[in-house]
Amino acid sequence: MKIVFTTSGQKLNSPLDSRFGRAPQFLVYDLDSETFEVVDNQQNLNATQGAGIQSAESVARLGANVLVTGHCGPKAFRVLQAAGVKIFNTDAPTVAEALEQFRTGRLSEAKTADVEGHWA
Repeated sequence: MKIVFTTSGQKLNSPLDSRFGRAPQFLVYDLDSETFEVVDNQQNLNATQGAGIQSAESVARLGANVLVTGHCGPKAFRVLQAAGVKIFNTDAPTVAEALEQFRTGRLSEAKTADVEGHWA
């Protein structure tokens, strides 16, 4: 199972970015192999529009089963749902802590977007 975390860093102890579409990077964690890779999302960081949709399409292309982030807007939420990606919101300070929350079942799957579009 692949879990994508929004982050501004390169390591598990890096900060979890609260923004989905404009997160600088995605940390893709593979639960089966206990490995991860970091994927750049810079092209969407300063996009004038469509950052959430484009980021959601990127996450789907990465083969993610789950997204863990701070917030997700309505358009990105719809794209992710259509791709079969489950979304979990958290205010965890680091990717490692968010991963631990997910592993221990302390995160609930989001049923709707939790912010309006164009949230920064």
